[in-house]
Amino acid sequence: MTIHDVARSAGVSRQTVSRALNDKGEIDGSTKQRVLDAVRELGYRPSRFARGLVRPDTTTIGLVVPDLLNPFFTEVASGALEAARARGWHVVVHDTADDPEQELATLRVIGTQVDAVTGYFGRSDEDLDRLTAGIPVVLIGREPHTPRFSGIGIDGEDGVREAVAHLVSRGHRRIGMLDGNPAPSVRRQWFLRAAAECGVSVHPGWITTGAQTVEGGGAALAALLAAHPDVTALFAFNDVMAIGALREARRFGLRVPADLAVIGFDGLALGTLVEPELSSVAIDTRAVGALAVEQAARLVTGAVPLEPAELIVRARLHLRESA
Repeated sequence: MTIHDVARSAGVSRQTVSRALNDKGEIDGSTKQRVLDAVRELGYRPSRFARGLVRPDTTTIGLVVPDLLNPFFTEVASGALEAARARGWHVVVHDTADDPEQELATLRVIGTQVDAVTGYFGRSDEDLDRLTAGIPVVLIGREPHTPRFSGIGIDGEDGVREAVAHLVSRGHRRIGMLDGNPAPSVRRQWFLRAAAECGVSVHPGWITTGAQTVEGGGAALAALLAAHPDVTALFAFNDVMAIGALREARRFGLRVPADLAVIGFDGLALGTLVEPELSSVAIDTRAVGALAVEQAARLVTGAVPLEPAELIVRARLHLRESA
């Protein structure tokens, strides 16, 4: 909830809400009570910034990521830090090590340290609402279901469609996938829809799962090729898994892309440092971090938040040497 939501609910201006919260004498008692009732019903908590308790250069945003060893999250963090630095604000980065208990420990203390929080969370919106004590929250890569939260969405479906269409145009019909989740991921759904649109039937055995790491990608490809050595092209859940697949393909004596074409997802700079350079469905990772900070800043200061349609980062195919 923002000060704009309180003003709308109480039927007053933002300035009137500010006067009521700061106990100014320029409004009558009934109006003030109506504002305070709206504050209580909406769960609005004025930020330290809005109350003038801190200078702008001491405002802090918390960024929570599951694994800073994964270059994807490092690139997102870099974008967030750059955006905050431009405002003279600070970012405190918390790495939860993809551990639910570490995430819980982080959330229990973060509300006392920052003016807003953004990042990747495994817990429900209800848990986050309780644990963040009313500070603005901007989720990344996940749709919010609590009114006071905002979210940065990643739309990669068109990019995955481009990737599959490219592989089909090169004559590939036996296209496999390395998924990073045991349960079918959204990226798997995009892949299967894209294949169907191209008239390609994907055998269930052509999809294997593994950890979202270089080692996980290599192990997943080894399992796939052991069962289905006739697969000629591959889409990986992320670039890190794809890089593991490139390494594993060499162990199998396969040439990339002559024997096995490989396309990742994320568009990491790391993909330009491997041989052959990795083709990828690319996200502007720095834009993700910057957009999260921009929305958090608007919620902290009471400015008009960005609309949901403005909070989507779209991925597009970047072709290099591996496909």
